[in-house]
Amino acid sequence: MRGTGDAARPPQRDGMRGARFGLRALREDLLTFEVAPLPPSVWLRWLPHGLVCLVAVIVIGTSSSLLHDTYGQNPQYALLMSIAQGASLILALRRPVPAWLLSTVVAVVTALAARSQLISGQAEPDVAWPWAAPALVAHALVLLLLALRVPTHVAVEALAVTALATYVVQGVIGGENYSGTGVTAVTVFGAVVLLGSALRGRREARNQLEEQAEITAEERARRTLLEERSRIARELHDVVAHHMSVISIQAQVAPHLVQDPPEELKENLAGIRQNALEALTELRRVLGVLRSEHPDDTDGLRDFTSGAAPDAPQPTLDRLDALIDNTRAAGLTVTTEVIGEAGRPYPPGVELSAYRIVQEALSNVLRHAPGAQVNVGVTHFPEGLYLGVVNTPPERPVPPSPGAGHGLLGMRERAAMLGGQINASRTYQGGFAVTAFLPRDAEQAAAWSRDEHALPEPAHSFPDRPAEPPTGDQTP
Repeated sequence: MRGTGDAARPPQRDGMRGARFGLRALREDLLTFEVAPLPPSVWLRWLPHGLVCLVAVIVIGTSSSLLHDTYGQNPQYALLMSIAQGASLILALRRPVPAWLLSTVVAVVTALAARSQLISGQAEPDVAWPWAAPALVAHALVLLLLALRVPTHVAVEALAVTALATYVVQGVIGGENYSGTGVTAVTVFGAVVLLGSALRGRREARNQLEEQAEITAEERARRTLLEERSRIARELHDVVAHHMSVISIQAQVAPHLVQDPPEELKENLAGIRQNALEALTELRRVLGVLRSEHPDDTDGLRDFTSGAAPDAPQPTLDRLDALIDNTRAAGLTVTTEVIGEAGRPYPPGVELSAYRIVQEALSNVLRHAPGAQVNVGVTHFPEGLYLGVVNTPPERPVPPSPGAGHGLLGMRERAAMLGGQINASRTYQGGFAVTAFLPRDAEQAAAWSRDEHALPEPAHSFPDRPAEPPTGDQTP
């Protein structure tokens, strides 16, 4: 019984279809005039172009003389073919596939024209044929330039067509009184294509690695920024939720503090309490998802303390002493200096951000400056709070740190959220200084911004002054 479908298809039809597909692929790959300039060179920009042009001039001179003197070609014809062969080299700098086509056609035409002189004995005996030395060098360089720019399969196709043309001219058509160079030429061409494809693959792999490294660095920075913002959002959620809860409780208790309160007052207070509860619910619904099951330590340095309770209150300036004691216990010599008085209390967000900035600065000293002396300065201004954490150079080699290296990014996020500023720079003696100014409220932040972000000058006796004045955002 005769099969149906693919089983019934004649083998000849499959072979014809495969041949048509192969010819279509060759036509699309090798009959193209797309521009493919040379990649940027590690040498001088125009050095490769100059070398190729020099080789083209040498090929024109040697090929013209060889075709006329050795092969007995007409001088005008020999010069024309030589110029065409050299032009293929120059064309390969911009359009490698058309240059390969031109070089192949010129080589085949030159070999067939020299065949009549070989048979008639007009050429010298035992001359190199079908590939003379200048043509072989020129075509090899064209294949190299092609393999450096086009996909590997296109270069292999060009090599295969060149080998086929060489076989047809030497093996099928043939000649007399010559020394065959077909095998040598195809071997050289194969090595050149292999070299060019390997260099192209290496260059592409290096470019992909560099691009991936840049993408990874950007993603790491972006992830660190989002994590720090999420942490800030969690902390502010606690602060705002506390105040909303107080408002709700006060609105509930207020009617009981007045004898015979009017109904309008009760209704207004009830509305205030209801709105506070609704706002608190929405706040927890939106930001509650940012909470971690294991929040970071809120009692000291994250890397050197443990055991913080999940429901511990957010730290304030009153807990700086405990933070500094933990730092001293970790092996650092820390001195503190407080100038002025706070007067009226700071907003919770300012105190929380001030604590976290000092915490991160001390943590960085522990990581990157072991054995250093640290001075922590806190200055209270009417406009806001000034912080300074300055350390001397490390006394021993710095061990490798597992941190992500984005601690300053989190500090800047906190200061920017309040309209403040962070400065970080190395000191003259080789230490490091982190200074910050946090405005007391939105009005002070706006007024300070109009003063071109000039930090107040504190009177701290830092052991090591910054190498740069605190006039802008500086990162080492």
